[in-house]
Amino acid sequence: MNLPPIVSPEQWGAARAELLVKEKELTHTRDRMAAERRRMPRLAVETPYRFIGSEGEMSLVDLFQGRRQLILYRFFFEEGVEGWPDAGCTGCSWLADQFTHPAHLNAHDVTFALISRAPQPEIGRMKRRMAWEHLPWHTLTDDFDTDFDVGQMHGTNVFLRDGDQVFRTYFVNGRGDEVLGGLWTFLDITPFGRQELWEDSPEGYPQHPQNTWVRRHDEYTADELHPAGGREATA
Repeated sequence: MNLPPIVSPEQWGAARAELLVKEKELTHTRDRMAAERRRMPRLAVETPYRFIGSEGEMSLVDLFQGRRQLILYRFFFEEGVEGWPDAGCTGCSWLADQFTHPAHLNAHDVTFALISRAPQPEIGRMKRRMAWEHLPWHTLTDDFDTDFDVGQMHGTNVFLRDGDQVFRTYFVNGRGDEVLGGLWTFLDITPFGRQELWEDSPEGYPQHPQNTWVRRHDEYTADELHPAGGREATA
């Protein structure tokens, strides 16, 4: 292996400082991209798509669970996928293992869920096997996946709810999905972002001081997990 050279502490510190400048540039670039996402136009969803959840049939509006923002990850677990019926897509499973606890997103008026074509009994079995009981996972029943670019490949769609009207706000797949999973990367693709005062967001967007909301995932109150604004129309 052609390994880098061994240097003195001073040389190592200088190299680290040089790289840090570039890393900060990348961080600021990501912030600007997130701000641009928050200004993307919306696409109205007009088709009455149906899903099946653990408690029965659901509409797309139901998937929001009363909140205003929704992140849906297309997980390939169904007939025809390698591993069926004992396991889902390996890559999808890697991603599911790294997904943040939904409570942190819920406290930001965001619902996160997986969608697959597997029936609910098989989904329930997989959730128990993989210790994913905390992840909502719904069954596709119609053309939602092909209509939203996840019929043949995994991908993440983001939606905003205004009353009973739903809008598609963002989509990412391929290598764009591989960076998702952490709280901040998820919030950066949502319509309202991290909702902190330092962010460049359109006027009137919900914002609060940085990190004032942080809790352990079992310490959020019911009001924090179900923001009042999520039960109302957006501005």
